[in-house]
Amino acid sequence: MPFQVHNTLTKSKEPFRTLQPGVVRMYNCGPTVYGRAHIGNFRAYLFADTLRRWLECSGYEVRQVMNITDVGHLLDDAEEGEDKIEAQARREKLDPWAISRRHTEQFFADLKDLGCEPAMVYPKASEHIAEMLEMIDGLVAKGYAYQVGEDVYYEVAKFPRYGKLSGNTVEELDAGSRIDVREEKRHPADFALWKSDAHHVMKWKSRYGPDGFPGWHIECSAMSRKHLGDRIDIHTGGEDNIFPHHECEIAQTESFTGQPFATYWMHSKFLKVDDGKMSKSLGNTYTLDDVAAKGFNARQLRFALIRGHSRAPLNFTWDAMQDAASSLANLDDLVSRLRRVAHGEGAAADPNAGSDFVDAARAEFEEHMNDDLNVAPALAPLSALRAHALGGEFGVDGAARALEFLARANTVLGCIRIDEELLDSKIDALIQERQAARKSKDFVRADEIRKLLDAQGIVLEDGPKGVVWRRK
Repeated sequence: MPFQVHNTLTKSKEPFRTLQPGVVRMYNCGPTVYGRAHIGNFRAYLFADTLRRWLECSGYEVRQVMNITDVGHLLDDAEEGEDKIEAQARREKLDPWAISRRHTEQFFADLKDLGCEPAMVYPKASEHIAEMLEMIDGLVAKGYAYQVGEDVYYEVAKFPRYGKLSGNTVEELDAGSRIDVREEKRHPADFALWKSDAHHVMKWKSRYGPDGFPGWHIECSAMSRKHLGDRIDIHTGGEDNIFPHHECEIAQTESFTGQPFATYWMHSKFLKVDDGKMSKSLGNTYTLDDVAAKGFNARQLRFALIRGHSRAPLNFTWDAMQDAASSLANLDDLVSRLRRVAHGEGAAADPNAGSDFVDAARAEFEEHMNDDLNVAPALAPLSALRAHALGGEFGVDGAARALEFLARANTVLGCIRIDEELLDSKIDALIQERQAARKSKDFVRADEIRKLLDAQGIVLEDGPKGVVWRRK
């Protein structure tokens, strides 16, 4: 089955086709860097990473762009309130540029820990002011935008297709429900492209005045156009980006270029915590440090966040994290067992034994991944392979084929321990010492060594053929 994706724009599942054969232009809405990203944010970023990985696994060249919003994102996501970064800077009594730099660096560190592949470019809003003003000037010239004092607004009534993504048409939008009524606007739904504030620290001169800064929506349109061109294949984000952010992106971009903006719009659902909303007031906006404090690592968190379908609700609990960690450990164990069989240890008499299992697992994995990245059922055939491995049903060549398939699957999942790791001399010496202690019936020392190795991430399994180790 060819790759199919659910398109938020058409509300249906569609075959995936690119504008340029073999090339995918993909824009992912990235963070506003006024605070550290939490696990709810990372669900959207990991979805984008998994999508990119599957496209590359399927043979596409992926040109991925993820923006860094370091100016212009107001507190209420619309026209009013303080800039989120400047508000945080005021609370911490720091320069807003220092705030954005610190949290940008932290974001990149967290992405690396989670095993995300680097995007082609991470454009910063503050470094693309010229591109934004080019679009704003063009929209004014074309009659889609108007100036009031030193502010510039996009006039939604000029774009009949406004609302085609979210369903929030101009006629149905109630003034004051999601947007504030401002007297200078021609319509309450009109949104800011450029704002003026003499007290704003992060500001630029333009023909509209000396103290201006961009609206949040124009930033992504300008950066996408700069790095990917007028048209792109995929635009992703969390479901909270659909309105107003992505709706406004479509209106301003298509008005400026006269062409469709993105062919496919893909959005991930919110992450729940303990079946409830994630919020700072509840103290459950967990970061990677919070996860580590509970005894889990970023690799286990990645697995927990990608193994549910991105368009389905996902409930985060610490019990769910433990289940994810256990499931991932089983996949690591599968790799260890297959590697031993591939080296001849405990192999079935027929070298090709297990090859049929591998072929079936590969076909099932690809079928589910091609079905709108349905990761959850795609993991089932991997678990089935472990059952066959536990049953001693693999020959040397069958195990080698299974390892090749798992390595390919992991180019998408990005969290299974595939590479063979050698024990360092200290750990090897401890294992040998433990064996000698058991032989001399010094079980207290043997148990101490087991606990010490466990603390270093080494799990020992004693069997009839001796001790077998694996990493957690």
